[in-house]
Amino acid sequence: METRQSRVSFQVMWNRLVSVVEEQAQALVRTAFSTSVREAGDLSAGVYDTQGRMLAQAVTGTPGHVNAMADAVAHFIRRIGRQNMFEGDVYITNDPWEGTGHLHDITMVTPSFHNGVLVGFFACTAHIVDIGGRGFGADAASVYEEGLYIPIMKFAERGEVDETLVRIVRGNVREPDQLIGDMYALATCNEIGHRRLIEMMTEFNLSDLDEVAEFILENSRRATLEKIAALPQMSAEGEMTVDGFDVPIRLKVKVTVHEDRIVSDFTGTSGLDKKGINCPLVYTKAYACYALKVAIAPEIPNNHASLAPFEIAAPENTIVNALHPAPVALRHIIGHFVPDAVFNAFDKIVPGVVPAEGAGCLCNFQVSLRPRRDAPAPAHARRSEVLTFNSGGSGARPEFDGLNATAFPSGVMTMPIEATEHAGPVIIWRKELRPDSGGAGRTRGGLGQYMEVGAMEGHEFDIQAMFDRGAHPARGSRGGLDGAPTTIAQDDGTPMRVKGKQFVPHGRKVVMAFPGGAGYGDPKARDKAMIRTDLARGYISAESAMRDYGLSETEIKAVQDAVSKGEIV
Repeated sequence: METRQSRVSFQVMWNRLVSVVEEQAQALVRTAFSTSVREAGDLSAGVYDTQGRMLAQAVTGTPGHVNAMADAVAHFIRRIGRQNMFEGDVYITNDPWEGTGHLHDITMVTPSFHNGVLVGFFACTAHIVDIGGRGFGADAASVYEEGLYIPIMKFAERGEVDETLVRIVRGNVREPDQLIGDMYALATCNEIGHRRLIEMMTEFNLSDLDEVAEFILENSRRATLEKIAALPQMSAEGEMTVDGFDVPIRLKVKVTVHEDRIVSDFTGTSGLDKKGINCPLVYTKAYACYALKVAIAPEIPNNHASLAPFEIAAPENTIVNALHPAPVALRHIIGHFVPDAVFNAFDKIVPGVVPAEGAGCLCNFQVSLRPRRDAPAPAHARRSEVLTFNSGGSGARPEFDGLNATAFPSGVMTMPIEATEHAGPVIIWRKELRPDSGGAGRTRGGLGQYMEVGAMEGHEFDIQAMFDRGAHPARGSRGGLDGAPTTIAQDDGTPMRVKGKQFVPHGRKVVMAFPGGAGYGDPKARDKAMIRTDLARGYISAESAMRDYGLSETEIKAVQDAVSKGEIV
């Protein structure tokens, strides 16, 4: 029978494991070559027991990575075989269906041995800027065009790196030094986790993690089931429409609360798209589980047991359950809308908990720069690939405004201008919040942002647009108004598409306005002091204050006068 002392010790060890994987993640941030990892935190890290069950994840990272990676280690065990696992091994893949959803994510798994015995695994994932093929974008017609595929295999055996693999990778990508550097960074961060684990096991005189694992998983399972049991046992449907590539995409989900689980069934969702916005089920599952977990049990640590009661079903070859060889490079676009669809249903089961719709998918773009071809290029002109992560506004919450230019549900950080411009001959001419883009409501949607991008003198470029919400902005909830849509055009007014590779000639810039989150509740019920603060900060215009919130001309002038006098900051 478990004593109180053992429970306290196990809790201490649980907390230590969380700190171990956080150090693992931070090691990756510090050593990675790609700006998507160093600046945006597009990564995940975790520790697993010998059965491949995730025990703890790093706080740093994304739900899509870590929740997909929760299933990945079991694939590694099956493919490699326990009898072929040795100290010093490191395993690798970017398999979209056994990893985290597309070829641009590399997952590394390292077995952890203590006194010659396998005691667990460390795993980490990072988004890399280039994996060859057509480049990062939705233009491919199959996964074969999207880049180099690395099956589950050994990156290193008994400490010896597979140099043949390294040469193959180098020969197939545009930024070989960057990618190989990232691969070594991934392997190193797992090694850091392993070292800290062994230090912990030595300190607590552990020969294995079996009892600690059972403590973590049993307590997480019980706590999650208690949360589920407290919910109404009923079903509700949610649906939404997003831009897609050439045709709109319908996401439909039925959420059913049972006594001991919650099932999300995506029957009725659109079929496969011809372009690379399809989403493997593992990534759909990652974000559907995340949506429900943050709605009902955000305080319970994320691990195998706390995720297990959330079951996901989707017909094969729908856009949320794409099978090989469907193109999946931009699977995050559909995956990042999954929480809003699930929230739409859950709000009918437990009202007043989940937010209104937000920007959803990240507002990413990749710039492929090269010396201009319409005239002689200067000697300094060069080729370069620059990927930048950006965000629209998140949806208003029942009691709080949405967050401005903040990635939800992915949680990655926006890349600083300085880091983006350092990565290649690109210039960010403008980056600022977009007034009036957050939907009006009792609580206001988060603002989107303006961006204007161009190339240094002597360069032309292709821009890979990875946006949505152009024709289908975030919808308001319970009387709130919609957020502003995405717009994109060249600075001479030439219209551009929200998705796909598009040429930008020398001297031209691309002007983008990213979407705002939707509002929640009747705008007329918003606190007048908050309206005046929004007006003073420039979050809303005088026209919006009057039209959407009912502020009088006298009240608006009073705010404007106070701002001009420096009385409101």
